[in-house]
Amino acid sequence: MRFGVTDLLINAKILAALIFCAPLTGLMADEVRPAYLELTAAEQGGYHVLWKQPVVENKRLPIDPTFPVDCDLREEATPEITGSALIKRWFTECDLSTARIEITGLRTSITDVMVRHIPVDGEFENYIVLPAEPVLTLGSEGADSIGYLMIGVEHLVGGIDHVLFVIGLVLFISSPWMLLKTITAFTIAHSITLALSILNIVSLAQAPVEAVIALSIVFLARELAQPEERRSRLTRSNPWLMAFVFGLLHGLGFAGVLREIGLPEDALFTSLLLFNLGIELGQLFVVLVLVSALWLWRKISGRLSLQPQLMYLIAAYAMGSVATYWTIDRTLVLF
Repeated sequence: MRFGVTDLLINAKILAALIFCAPLTGLMADEVRPAYLELTAAEQGGYHVLWKQPVVENKRLPIDPTFPVDCDLREEATPEITGSALIKRWFTECDLSTARIEITGLRTSITDVMVRHIPVDGEFENYIVLPAEPVLTLGSEGADSIGYLMIGVEHLVGGIDHVLFVIGLVLFISSPWMLLKTITAFTIAHSITLALSILNIVSLAQAPVEAVIALSIVFLARELAQPEERRSRLTRSNPWLMAFVFGLLHGLGFAGVLREIGLPEDALFTSLLLFNLGIELGQLFVVLVLVSALWLWRKISGRLSLQPQLMYLIAAYAMGSVATYWTIDRTLVLF
């Protein structure tokens, strides 16, 4: 059997794509979901404690809150899994208003913990606990609603499916003006559905939404792998419209995180705005990094007589392989 240069190139593209995407196929979308700890002061004294622990692939993340040694926790309800979180409820007679709380296991994880302290009198306090500093002292200077900004940034950058879609848009569009228009359309669309979902105006089950989000990446990867003349008329002439439609779906995916940690009723608009702003900052970071990398690649490929199109094809194969795996995996969950 004889192989020509074309066959070798195709095999090289497929091999490179498989090598690139192999470590990604085990990743789930939005695996950087934050944990949530709510401490509500009881009028008769003591505190009600709510702990939402992320669950990934039916396994809880190995992180737990640790309270002062003299605080006994009494279970208020049987632990239950709701959505992608394990929920536990306790009551303690301790005064936690100035307590030192450590999140064990957080230092070796890639998630954050949103902590909300609700005293009997006075405004609530929001904190965000990071892996680098897994200890919090209540009553210290809190993050207030700004914590939602950080969660938004990390959710976009750490949500592999959303990142792949943005990467696909940047690779797909060569015109700077059209790229700006397309990214803007994607931003507007996911902002609309994010707000509508959080305000309970639109409500869809998260599992099918995640499956369709993965399918949107498969579609984009297929278009990216095609020669320009063979792409669909919609993606050739109006890629911004495609981005807008798929952005509506991605906004519903973003809303899943906020539903899990909740939004404070008296700061609903501010928290929602900051979370969305965080997503936009994360998205801008991804776009700037990728555009810079593409500019550098074109400079290098021009000097070394490399084929820039080869990188696009490898990226398309890799994106398509990972997204196809996600689509099948998330679809099977529905049955």
